[in-house]
Amino acid sequence: MKNQTTKHKQSVPPGMTWISGGTFLMGADNFYPEEAPAHEVSVTGFWIDTHAVTNADFKRFVQATGYQTLAERGLDPALLPHAHPDLLAAGSLVFQMTRGPVDLSDIRQWWRFVVGACWKHPEGAGSTIQGRMKHPVVHIAYADALAYAHWAGKSLATEAQWEFAARGGLVGAAYAWGDELVPDGKHMANTWQGEFPWQNLALDGYAGTAPVGSYPPNGYGLYDMIGNVWEWTQDDYHSYEQPHKKPCCTPAIGVSPQRGKVLKGGSFLCAPSYCQRYRPAARSEQSPESATNHIGFRCVINVPS
Repeated sequence: MKNQTTKHKQSVPPGMTWISGGTFLMGADNFYPEEAPAHEVSVTGFWIDTHAVTNADFKRFVQATGYQTLAERGLDPALLPHAHPDLLAAGSLVFQMTRGPVDLSDIRQWWRFVVGACWKHPEGAGSTIQGRMKHPVVHIAYADALAYAHWAGKSLATEAQWEFAARGGLVGAAYAWGDELVPDGKHMANTWQGEFPWQNLALDGYAGTAPVGSYPPNGYGLYDMIGNVWEWTQDDYHSYEQPHKKPCCTPAIGVSPQRGKVLKGGSFLCAPSYCQRYRPAARSEQSPESATNHIGFRCVINVPS
């Protein structure tokens, strides 16, 4: 990875980290088909949030603007004419662990649409973010992430920016910290341990989302670029060359493949036994209208070259 060495001279935006940019090998040839082929990409310097947007961050935005997320409003039937009416109500998709082994080809075994689920009620009516203000905000649709970014004077990262930042300066490493998932037995990210989706051993200390910064930062000082929650990017999904297989843990409501956006980073539901997408090269296609309890985001500020 060839990094630019001159840092852009400006005041440091609060809570952000400068990424100098450079040329790197994006994607991977030895994991999932949609990540191949690995190819050279260049990015210019940019600022990126040091950690994902938290519940506290999003609450300030809502208090300042009165904004309601898509999960709080429900979906417009005209936009999704083929969706089941129950899926258009105000609510969102919530992961529910199964009682035992199930058919892993059917994600309906562990995903439920829960009326009332939204960013401030992550598991549905009666749940709360009290005590979770430092956790990443979830149940965020693409338009919600854009609205926050616009309010904050920022934008969403491109897929290339996001992956470059996630790699932390390492060249060709499988993970954001090297080539070993759990070096010396130390968990480096919030992922799933055990047999998905029925056995969550929580060996890393968390069965769901973790407070941002609970795991070591990568080489650029960024937290949770891998695991915890998937993060929106601004890019429309497209295949590098290989056919795309829908990843395990990013369900969607009425997805049109032509409208999908790229998610990066994996989440607390990514498991070695099923979904090894806790890597910088991993990518997932997601309908902009979909929100779940394992999708969040972070923002960037682009600097004119």
